[in-house]
Amino acid sequence: MTHGELYAERLTHSVIGAFYEVYHTLGFGFVEHLYVAALERELLARGHRVGREVAIPVFYKGQPLGTQRLDMVVDEMLVVEVKSTYDLPAAARRQLLSYLSATRLGVGLLLHFGPEPKVHRCERRKYAPCTTPRTRARGTEEGLKED
Repeated sequence: MTHGELYAERLTHSVIGAFYEVYHTLGFGFVEHLYVAALERELLARGHRVGREVAIPVFYKGQPLGTQRLDMVVDEMLVVEVKSTYDLPAAARRQLLSYLSATRLGVGLLLHFGPEPKVHRCERRKYAPCTTPRTRARGTEEGLKED
């Protein structure tokens, strides 16, 4: 495992831990922007750099098409997309993968503040599926399984 891969793994563990801390504190039922604000506070308290509502330009053949707005980028390395719906739409994973393509960042987390907390980890690789880390109550990762 390279230094960069090790840092990315530690970063995802920290963000997942912050997600569970926010979920266990607030519970289910709030609107998305409140979860994002709470998650930002938790990540800052853990020493991370957090960018919110980050505008990313999208290009086609070198020409700008428009922008996508990311919920959060942590430590300029990890894209975080937050959802607070009852059911997680399938399009949410595709959305995260498009963010990874636009940013050229390697890893993203889809954090679902639903009736049950859920985490999906995506990597920017050709045809790489998003995976769901199996987690304990406080959000520590035991392994990965495909959805």
